[in-house]
Amino acid sequence: MSASGLSTPIAFLVAVSAVALALVHLFVGRLALADRVPRSRWLSFAGGVSIAYVFVHIIPEIHEAVLTVAGWDPVVSFAEAHVYLIVLVGFVAFYGLEQYVRQSNVAALRYGLEPSTGVFWIHVGSFAAYNALIGYLLVHRESPGVAGLATFAVAMALHFAVNDSGLRSHHGRLYHDYGRWMLAAAVLVGAPWDSP
Repeated sequence: MSASGLSTPIAFLVAVSAVALALVHLFVGRLALADRVPRSRWLSFAGGVSIAYVFVHIIPEIHEAVLTVAGWDPVVSFAEAHVYLIVLVGFVAFYGLEQYVRQSNVAALRYGLEPSTGVFWIHVGSFAAYNALIGYLLVHRESPGVAGLATFAVAMALHFAVNDSGLRSHHGRLYHDYGRWMLAAAVLVGAPWDSP
């Protein structure tokens, strides 16, 4: 992997991180984090770490990236002025999707129907696109280097554990049989294995 001219040790760590993130989806279900009532302390901790990472690292990185390219494109200039609003819209979109899935499952249970496979594919497909972006960001982050990569990989692994728990509780066997494999593959597809 010669991603973006990275040194061999960093490129190796990027590859290891991509594979480790993919493995989270394949094996975190064995921990049964979502099956505990009250909610697992580890799952709550993982959610807190991933949210903290977003506010401490990702939002400032987005803002810095927008400032770097602002001025030459009206869309980018708009983004510069509204970067936090754009990030909020992304959060709201994923929250809305989560509520849609939840309501769909409640309706299916109420009427004795099987949950919709179409809803499953929309839900998992959106997370697959998200996971591919996370794979891409293993290399293309604002804070390069081993420390930045390690922080990002650990935060995303915890975030993936939370996502996996939610998807598993919404979709059960369908997620176990198909969804987790799709999300694991999406991280690997998104990682820049042979960038110039």
